[in-house]
Amino acid sequence: MQTRYAVVGAGLAGASTARRLAADGEEVTLIERGRPADPLGSSHGSARILRYAYPDRLSVELMAAARPGWEELEARSGRRLLTPTGALDHGAVRDPRQLAGVLEAVGVDHELLSARQAAARWPMLSFDTEVLWHPDAAVLDAESTVEAMLDLAVDDGAQLLTGWEVELVERAGTGFRLTSTDGETLEAERVVVCAGGWLPALLRRLPVPAGFLPALHGITVRQEQAFHFPHRPEHREPDSAEGAPGGQPGTQTRWPTFIHQSAEMTTYGLPGGRDAGFAGQKVAEYDGGPVIDSAAAQDGRVDPENRRRVVDFVRRRLPGAEPAPYAETTCLFTTTPDAAFLMDSWDGLTVISPCSGHGAKFAPLIGELGAGLAAGDVARHRPVPAAFRADRRIG
Repeated sequence: MQTRYAVVGAGLAGASTARRLAADGEEVTLIERGRPADPLGSSHGSARILRYAYPDRLSVELMAAARPGWEELEARSGRRLLTPTGALDHGAVRDPRQLAGVLEAVGVDHELLSARQAAARWPMLSFDTEVLWHPDAAVLDAESTVEAMLDLAVDDGAQLLTGWEVELVERAGTGFRLTSTDGETLEAERVVVCAGGWLPALLRRLPVPAGFLPALHGITVRQEQAFHFPHRPEHREPDSAEGAPGGQPGTQTRWPTFIHQSAEMTTYGLPGGRDAGFAGQKVAEYDGGPVIDSAAAQDGRVDPENRRRVVDFVRRRLPGAEPAPYAETTCLFTTTPDAAFLMDSWDGLTVISPCSGHGAKFAPLIGELGAGLAAGDVARHRPVPAAFRADRRIG
């Protein structure tokens, strides 16, 4: 087989990049080791936070740039991918006032509330500091987003190969040869690697310059832990007009997403969507799971100590939820040393890792950045920020 572009990984980043390349009229083959939005990857499930609040202006500006892409994707695919929720940021280390200053500078709608004001508005949560509220936040359905992007990519001529696990990428002539674990080969002029938690192991089999390897090998993979807690009866989402549970895509929820950051831990929560049967709140400790070598090492086991910490948080900070999880799972976080994304290209080989637990919200923009980077075309696509390059200074 031959193709102009081979995109490795059909999660959010790979599907979005393949979609943009196909829309540009490029010949694209998208390769997935399992199936798109595979449960063993980082883009499965229905519940990821879309938020604007970041302490750095670049991230807020990029989120503002990504939002029209979500609207365009929903319109073109005919799918509801976002559930409006709004978002709260609070806690002694979160610094809501500083976050509010960044949102103000970029022009993002927000309010800064006292703990008492916030408690009156959201009695299902408990607050001990000032609280930042920004109403345009949402929950995104990751798996449906991947499906929507792939449908559009295939409509524009992209080819999708599933069950095709890449064993090796090597230079061949002026391009590359990709070899699968089954011995199949694919010849490509250019390769885009969007392998998520599988990236650290695959990096050792990529022809990247030696000078970049230290930065690339600083990537770590965690098996994060997530827990679903039932809403107490008085705080359950009302049924929609169609009789479906509240929290369905497109239906405004009473429960906001939140990030609480203290000296002890950073905790986030969001309506669990389809993952939780639309019946509870998904709550997790950020970077609370064990470090593993790569996605291949995940075992799906929940850490009892992590569960204890999250249950204790729910007991103290979520009076609207029962502090006993009715469901729990693990997922992958692929993290760079500075938690910024990795997007770089070397002589036809592009590596894209919009990672560190906060990449999903930028998915439509990642495709634009990735397509421009892979094609070397900044005339039609936004250039990749220098902060995402592999040779950036860290620390």
